[in-house]
Amino acid sequence: MLAPASAQVPHTIRPVANCFGLHRRSDRYHRWRGTGKKMILSTRGVLESSNGAPSGGLVKKRKIVEHIILLRAKPNISDAEEKDMLDYLYTSQYQMRGILTISLGRIEEPNSENFTHAVFMRFQQKEDIVKFYSSAYYSKILDDHVKPVSYGSVSVDFESEVEDDIIPLFRRGEKSWSLCQDFNYGVEFMLLMSFVETASREAMEDASSSLQRLIIQCSSFIVQATCGHCLNPENGYNHAAVIRFPSFDDFKLFRESMEYKDMWASKFHPIVEKSLQLHFTVDPVGNQLM
Repeated sequence: MLAPASAQVPHTIRPVANCFGLHRRSDRYHRWRGTGKKMILSTRGVLESSNGAPSGGLVKKRKIVEHIILLRAKPNISDAEEKDMLDYLYTSQYQMRGILTISLGRIEEPNSENFTHAVFMRFQQKEDIVKFYSSAYYSKILDDHVKPVSYGSVSVDFESEVEDDIIPLFRRGEKSWSLCQDFNYGVEFMLLMSFVETASREAMEDASSSLQRLIIQCSSFIVQATCGHCLNPENGYNHAAVIRFPSFDDFKLFRESMEYKDMWASKFHPIVEKSLQLHFTVDPVGNQLM
């Protein structure tokens, strides 16, 4: 098993952020007697933003383009090679224009496609990602530091929107009014899916709306969430979502809740041809220009 890539950017480890109270899990979920099921409890209104914005008025949004790269590392990759690959990918944001933020890491559970690492990038607009794909600098990173230690990759792009403010846009720092909007650490959850050809538009919209409603319901322990139609469905997926949680406990609470399981079973499972649910721990791996 690969050893975790060491972090070059130190950060303070603190308790799980709890927007309900003083870090008491009994405030976060309720276990039904005799069923073992967890039910999410939220004290926030459904009209609040799902990306951490405060309540009390309309939130100005801004369109962005999300880019996901899924990699399969070779079985014999060394710790040094893995760290080198992640360092170069992470610090590419300091060398290339148009990249607003990057998070990446080792996928923490086995998956049907055998992907081992995931990279998330955010771009301002579609034109930026077109330039990114044709960048000689990025091609050199792939040729020198990624392809030699990996085999096969998939890229997915989708357009979404976030609050038009510096912190949620660039996903850096923490806003003092929200313990749950800290982008310095946490867990990145990626959901990719492809609907069957016979799925009706109404069924797909209903499924997507159900996911969005659940995200809003859980906004007290979600840092940020974006979702949308894939711009490159030829890569095997036509819908994607990226959800940042403050901690693994928050991620686990969401994914193991009966609301999420019921939503997936009733809304998505009947119309989804294939799907991937991946997560990794957010850990900045480099702050030096490579």
